[in-house]
Amino acid sequence: MKNIEVKKIINPISASDGAGVKLKRSIGVEPNYFDPFLMLDEFGSDKKDDYIGGFPAHPHRGIETVTYMLQGEFQHEDSTGAKGIMKPGDVQWMKTGSGIIHSEMPTMSEGKLHGFQLWINMPAKLKMNKPDYIYIDSYKMQIHNDEEKKVKVISGKYENAEGPVKGHNIEPVYFDIELKKNKHFTFELPSTHNSFIYLIDGEIKIGEQTHSKIKDSTLILLTKGENLQVSALSEAKFLLISGKPIGEQIARGGPFVMNTKAEVLQAVQDYHNGTFVK
Repeated sequence: MKNIEVKKIINPISASDGAGVKLKRSIGVEPNYFDPFLMLDEFGSDKKDDYIGGFPAHPHRGIETVTYMLQGEFQHEDSTGAKGIMKPGDVQWMKTGSGIIHSEMPTMSEGKLHGFQLWINMPAKLKMNKPDYIYIDSYKMQIHNDEEKKVKVISGKYENAEGPVKGHNIEPVYFDIELKKNKHFTFELPSTHNSFIYLIDGEIKIGEQTHSKIKDSTLILLTKGENLQVSALSEAKFLLISGKPIGEQIARGGPFVMNTKAEVLQAVQDYHNGTFVK
């Protein structure tokens, strides 16, 4: 069984999106695309001016957005009529398909906001499907607990804990892992998948080969293989995310990700002439 090692260590860049929400962006900058993952943002601050503007109404086509809240609350509304409040630990897995217009606005005026948004590409055959999403309440998610670690499973399976996102074309793995100091997390991943770890807090070592120090808010791209081993050099919290590549040409235009430039231009035209939402 081939060991998984560190391929590349990337420090996120500071950025802002929506109405000035401050965030750290990794995928979507370098690398620009890690098939099937298009973007990864960590948003968070305890200063209200860094997040109070939220993400006012904006469109998407051809992608999936996965929002995972760790602290704070957001209200979601979209063009399908869906509406709800995301609370700490909740996940919204939205398939934008042919087109959706949505907003995500903080329901808090003070306190700490912290979470992640991951963009996943959709294959050509699904890009123009009807929009849909899965809303997952934190209390409904299965968690593996033992003396060394805690593994919250959003998708995939760890030991007896299984995530609620099933039957997905990229066969995703999405774990939130808390690992105690000097303890180890091991997991067998499909050799077909592209995988990465996003370290949130602490310091970790990955695999058996020597690599640069990895500490706090860091993206770690992994080599393909089956056997993943992570060691905690201090108490650590990190995300493990993995998916099967789609392997199709992509054309990006802001919130639209299609296969050709013509399809992106069509999305822009549809949005401006009022035919975007089917």
